[in-house]
Amino acid sequence: MRTTRDRIRHALMFEVIGLLLAIPLGAVLFDKPAQDIGVVAIFTSLVATGWTYVYNLIFDRVLLRRQGHAQKTLALRVVHSVLFEGGLLLVSLPFIAIYLNIGLIEALIMDAAFVVFYLVYSFAYNWAYDAIFPMPAPPESGTGTGTGTGGAQASSSASQ
Repeated sequence: MRTTRDRIRHALMFEVIGLLLAIPLGAVLFDKPAQDIGVVAIFTSLVATGWTYVYNLIFDRVLLRRQGHAQKTLALRVVHSVLFEGGLLLVSLPFIAIYLNIGLIEALIMDAAFVVFYLVYSFAYNWAYDAIFPMPAPPESGTGTGTGTGGAQASSSASQ
């Protein structure tokens, strides 16, 4: 399992690299000034980060109250994702349209392009991150050796 420090590094690097890629690509793709795309990208990134926390907290509490646990089936995961993106869209779409002085359809197309970009980017980023910063090996259970110390010795010598 990853440490809190590793999770923070993961999240910060994800956002910074994503913005460094999305801003110039968005500026070229939509023929808008990079600083305007930057404001939109940073705004939506901050809103998405906050919305992730609030939405997941609410969703899990509703599941806990209705089911007695927060386990998600495949169908619930689909509902979870669709509702998350819908809630994010309700906030980001009007902001994009107003800030860039464009219509809602153009803002929707722009938002959809960012969603597709971040879908592909997220896959590539997480794959690369896991290769560069591999998950630590799980601790050995200590069973099967008969002595109870073999796992600790192997771990100790492997880390030196």
